[in-house]
Amino acid sequence: MSHRLQNCKITPYYRNLLDSLGPDHPLRRTVEPLDDCLPMPGELADPLGEEVHSPVPGLVHTYPDKVLLFATLDCAVHCRYCTRGRLVGKSSKGWKLSNEVFQYLETHAEIRDVLVSGGDPLTLSDNELDELLCNVRKIKHIRTIRLGSKVPAVLPSRITPELAAILAKHRVWLQLHFIHPAELTKEMTLACDTLAEAGVPMVSQTVLLKGINDDTDTLAELFYGLLERRVKPYYLFQCDPVVGSSSFRTSVEKGLQIMRELQGRISGLAMPTFAIDAPGGGGKISLLPNSQFRREGNEIVLTNYEGKEYRYPDPE
Repeated sequence: MSHRLQNCKITPYYRNLLDSLGPDHPLRRTVEPLDDCLPMPGELADPLGEEVHSPVPGLVHTYPDKVLLFATLDCAVHCRYCTRGRLVGKSSKGWKLSNEVFQYLETHAEIRDVLVSGGDPLTLSDNELDELLCNVRKIKHIRTIRLGSKVPAVLPSRITPELAAILAKHRVWLQLHFIHPAELTKEMTLACDTLAEAGVPMVSQTVLLKGINDDTDTLAELFYGLLERRVKPYYLFQCDPVVGSSSFRTSVEKGLQIMRELQGRISGLAMPTFAIDAPGGGGKISLLPNSQFRREGNEIVLTNYEGKEYRYPDPE
C-alpha cells in the first residue's frame, strides 16, 4: 500500500458530499483508500525534486524570482494523487516554519513572488495566517503573494468574512484546487462569493485525472462553473508521477486532445493552460495542442524555460 494512504483524511463536509453523490461517483477514488496504487516505473516520492531545491527547511527555490513556502504540512483532505504525500499530515509530529525561511527571503533580493502552500495554509488559524502573511509582506522586494488551497472545495465553512479580510489586507492571490463540477456546491459558491466580495482575486488549478475528469464535457462544466463563481481557470495539470499514481494518470496526448476540443467549445476566459510540472524540478512546461515534443520509449522528453530537458513517464 502507498505511504500516502496511511494519512487518509476527509472532512465531514466532503464526506457528506461524496455520500450524496452515491457509492460509484469517481470523486471517491481521489480520497478513499483503494488497492490500485502499486509503484510503477518512473514514479517518485518527490517527483518535482522539491527536496533538492530546498535551501532551508520549509522553502523551495526552483525558479530564480519565486519561491514556494510551506506554511504547514496539515491539510483538510488527503488526496491520493498529492505531489506532497510524503509530507502531508506530519505537522502533528513537530514540524514548524523556522525563522531561517524569512532570513532567506530577506537576503535574496531576486525573489519577487512567494507561493504560500503546504499542506493547506487555510487550515491555520486566522491569527497564525495573519502573522505569517505580515512577515512575508514586510519584505520590501517581494511583490506578490499567492496562496494555494483546496479548502473552499472541501471545507467551505472555513471561509469567513474575517478570513477574507485578512487575505484582502495582504493583497493575496488565491490559487484554488478544484477537480470536478460536483464540487461546485451552494456552500462552495458562498465561500467564493465571500472572497470575491472582499476583493480577493482567485484562480484555479485542476489536475487531469483518469476516469474522474478526463473528458471534455466534465471539464467544460467545471471551468464555466468556476468562471461563474469569479474564479479564473488557470492551470490544467498533467498528474505528477508520484509513487502509486498510475491509476490517475492519463496519457499526455489525451490531455492535448481535450484541450483541442475545449478550444472550440468554451470561452477563452474559461480556458486554462495545460502544463506538466517537469519531474526533477524543471518547473512548469506549458503544452498547446500543436506542441512538439520528443518521445523516447515510454517517456516524453520536455524542454523547460532554461533549455534543459526533463522526462515525464508516459507509457504508450
